Amino acid sequence: FSSDRPRVGRAQRFHIGAMAHQNVDLDLLFHSSKDMKFFDKSQAKADDQVVNCLRCLAMDAVQQANSGHPGTPMAMAPVAYALWARVMRYDRNDPNWMNRDRFVLSMGHASMLLYGLLHLAGVKDIGPDGEPCRVGGSNCGLAVPLQAIKDFRQHGSSTPGHPEYRCTAGIETTTGPLGQGVANSVGMAMAAKWYADKFNKPGFELFTYDVYAMASDGDLQEGVSAESASLAGHLKLDNLCWIWDNNQITIEGNTAWAISEDIPTRFLAYGWNVLRVGDANDVEALHRAITVFKREKQRPTLIVVDSHIAWGAPTKQDHFHAHGSPLGEQEIAATKKIYGWPDEKFLVPQGVLDHFQGQLDRRNEPKRKEWDALFERYKSQYPKEAAELAHIMNRTLPKDWDAACKEFPADPKGMATRQSSAKALNMVGKGVPWLIGGSGDLGPSCLAVLDGADDFMAPSTGWGTYSGRNMHFGIREHAMGSICNGLALSKLRPFGSTFFVFSDYMKPPIRLSAIMEVPCIWIFTHDSIGVGEDGPTHQPVEQLTSLRSTPGLLTFRPCDANETLEMWKFIAQLTGEPAAIVLTRQAVPTLDRKKYAPASGLLKGAYILAESNPQPEVILMATGSEVALMLEAHEQLAQEGVKVRSVSMPCMELFKAQSLEYIRSVLPDNVRARVSIEAATQEPWGQFIGLDGEHVGMITFGASAPVKRLHQELGFTSAEVRAAAKRVMAKQARAYDSYADVQRAWKKRKSFS
Repeated sequence: FSSDRPRVGRAQRFHIGAMAHQNVDLDLLFHSSKDMKFFDKSQAKADDQVVNCLRCLAMDAVQQANSGHPGTPMAMAPVAYALWARVMRYDRNDPNWMNRDRFVLSMGHASMLLYGLLHLAGVKDIGPDGEPCRVGGSNCGLAVPLQAIKDFRQHGSSTPGHPEYRCTAGIETTTGPLGQGVANSVGMAMAAKWYADKFNKPGFELFTYDVYAMASDGDLQEGVSAESASLAGHLKLDNLCWIWDNNQITIEGNTAWAISEDIPTRFLAYGWNVLRVGDANDVEALHRAITVFKREKQRPTLIVVDSHIAWGAPTKQDHFHAHGSPLGEQEIAATKKIYGWPDEKFLVPQGVLDHFQGQLDRRNEPKRKEWDALFERYKSQYPKEAAELAHIMNRTLPKDWDAACKEFPADPKGMATRQSSAKALNMVGKGVPWLIGGSGDLGPSCLAVLDGADDFMAPSTGWGTYSGRNMHFGIREHAMGSICNGLALSKLRPFGSTFFVFSDYMKPPIRLSAIMEVPCIWIFTHDSIGVGEDGPTHQPVEQLTSLRSTPGLLTFRPCDANETLEMWKFIAQLTGEPAAIVLTRQAVPTLDRKKYAPASGLLKGAYILAESNPQPEVILMATGSEVALMLEAHEQLAQEGVKVRSVSMPCMELFKAQSLEYIRSVLPDNVRARVSIEAATQEPWGQFIGLDGEHVGMITFGASAPVKRLHQELGFTSAEVRAAAKRVMAKQARAYDSYADVQRAWKKRKSFS
């Protein structure tokens, strides 16, 4: 499998593809001539039947839905079949088995390939109790029954347009945005190494699984795949195999229109082993390539597979029209004729099921029984480790996990919330040993480091071990986010950290963590103009709005050390929600909770921190570093006789999830004079301040200056807050045009065009 074989030229590819349109022996196409004397022809015929069934199911489902991507499943069906039938360690009766090999379809648009595999393999569904449905059980069923394939891309089906984690058993991760799946697979491979190094014992090899990801040309063009591949090579993840569908076709046409680099050589530079299979139909060659991967002990592997999109289609093969459109009834009928397949929709012969499932069962049933017996002995000999594994897999916490969590004493000088978060992270980390993570080369700044823990490194470097808890992602924020998703999908509790302004690099994986409902922890520091002299490039303004607009994501911005501690204790218990933590660079006071309400109010998202009268005439609201400013204005207004209430709102999403009774107790409907204070844009606050309220916040980007000067210039003073409070009390809140005036003045600040 030479890595320096040239890419097949387009003219040559069309010549090869034309063979499929003639009456030729498919054995000669699926199996190279040099292997013909070594293989069983009946076995090859049965293999061909499974492969063609996968292809025809994809064509039929996309045609019936009048939507989807048939070409790639038709091209890569032999590759997927070779992997599943010949190699993968997978118990089709228990798709959640701890030691199963992981298969990631990074090119999620080819979802019918995966749904077809799950159906033909007979993968069992997962019941409401999280356990697989057993044969004969009351809730027995397939993860993907044939009816689900007929309902491809329809509302409520288990076969959505792109694979969705939690929607369908056997789906390891949600894919569709190209590059995310392969990056997730790096996290999965890192998790496998972590489990093996931490829990395997002499004579007890519990974790030996590999991770496979099938990638398209588009996956390898996305930057996140380059970031994650670079890190995978650096970490020497020899349990990771990417299979590249090198069909040279994207939506617009030939890949040569947009890319000319030597991708295999790039992966060699990353430290990968690179293999090549010249014909995607050659099941035996594919099997041999995967076998070579399994023998590799120092590097991840890229297998380059030369394929033809829509293989066998008389007029659509090697054409970009086959990428994202149904082939049409006539083309499908003609293609089935070439395959030697009956012109019948959704045909699944019993022989196909028997052949595919028989291979899976013969290879994997003995392995599973052996592993179960091994694990029973492990539980007896290593009860502590087995109990920890049970907590990890069930997403539960051990008894007294929070024993190290201690409140912070009141301190008017206080500390930055990034500092109190670091302390709280380590408190929680002592009770949750599978809390792991790191930052994008910002450990000394973000302080997201577990004290005393090893670094996650290839042991050969001498710098750490695979069971280390502190990860060094390098300056690869996008990959960091996607890798954390892979770690979370493997049941670990990962955190990834960077400066808040760089959360923009991470938006795709943050969004996917919310879609998948995996409990990743996103730690963002340097959260506002409080960054000061670094200027507007490093001063977040609109990022809070972006995070808060993401459904299912909990965004926290704590005001002091004790809110930060309560936040961490709450986040540690999450099982199905990701959380974003937004922290200050500058110090904030640690509030005297004898004077102000307890920090446990954070558990409701917002709470009354202070009030001069239970019947307020104005309500102030703030988060993070602006809470201290709010309280300063509160004291001054109270001295002036104003009936004022001040509310800390560290998590809007939690607050909105409370009962209407509680929400109204904090923000009474009859008090319409409201002021929000936050060093960010006002959009998320509109639902709380209403049309009669006012926001003291950011309208433009910041500037480079010392923090105190910035606060004065941009209106973050107690005088400005008091003035806003008096305006809303007088029903004279700033009009919209006043914000436009600020924008116009800001744009005129420079003399050059």
